[in-house]
Amino acid sequence: MSGRVINNLIEIRQGDSFAVNFQIKNKCQPADLTGAVMTMQVRDENNNLMFTLTGTDVDVKNGKMALLFTPTQTSIPVGDYNTDIQITTADGSVNTIFPADVNQIGTFRITEQVTTGA
Repeated sequence: MSGRVINNLIEIRQGDSFAVNFQIKNKCQPADLTGAVMTMQVRDENNNLMFTLTGTDVDVKNGKMALLFTPTQTSIPVGDYNTDIQITTADGSVNTIFPADVNQIGTFRITEQVTTGA
């Protein structure tokens, strides 16, 4: 699995699988995410939706969820895309967790690969 998450950037090599794990806290304590839904959207510079990815429950009682990228998502053209990740809780509140800085737009970057399928 090759990729990285730094600041407002998620970067993955084209065609690869990658897992991004999250632990959400509320006042320094793990948030109970029972019934919550994590959603990521990736859009090109013209705001066209490239894909939506729904998070996977890991340990929701302790605020843990993950985004599991497969080659289906990472086989889009090499480049930078706009993204954000939101959690909708069981009570209906919506919280953007990525990027953390409300003054920035998240970037989802697909980098070039060398090896292609046989």
